[in-house]
Parts: sequence; C-alpha cells; structure tokens
Amino acid sequence: AGANLNQANLSGADLNQANLSGADLNQANLGGANLTEANLEGANLRKANLRRAVADENTTWPDGFDPVAAGVIFEE
Repeated sequence: AGANLNQANLSGADLNQANLSGADLNQANLGGANLTEANLEGANLRKANLRRAVADENTTWPDGFDPVAAGVIFEE
C-alpha cells in the first residue's frame, strides 16, 4: 500500500490479491498483469498501461477510473 511504482515495469506480473491502494502507478506498465482481486483504491493510474491486464469483479479501482476504457479484460 502506498508504494512508489512510478514508471515501474510490471508487465505480465501476477498481482492477484495485491494491496496497491494509494500506490503511485503513474506511467507504470501493467500490460497483461493479473489484477484479479487486487486493491487499487486511491492508486494513481495516470498514463498507466493496463492493456490486456486481467481483472475480476473483486478488483477495486480508484473512484472514477474506467478499467474497460483502459483496456482491462474481465474474467467471469
């Protein structure tokens, strides 16, 4: 929680159930990452690459963030 991951390359990372609340993910590469059940509440996702990242209904997003528009794929 609250980690500085500005410009981090987390492409393809398994972040299942990760607590990234309040993290700075500005310009981070999360392309193809597993975000199922991850907590991203309050995270800074400005300019983050989320194309092909995988999430589910239990993934928590920052208020007002649109994961579908960002290219996130949702598991059923």
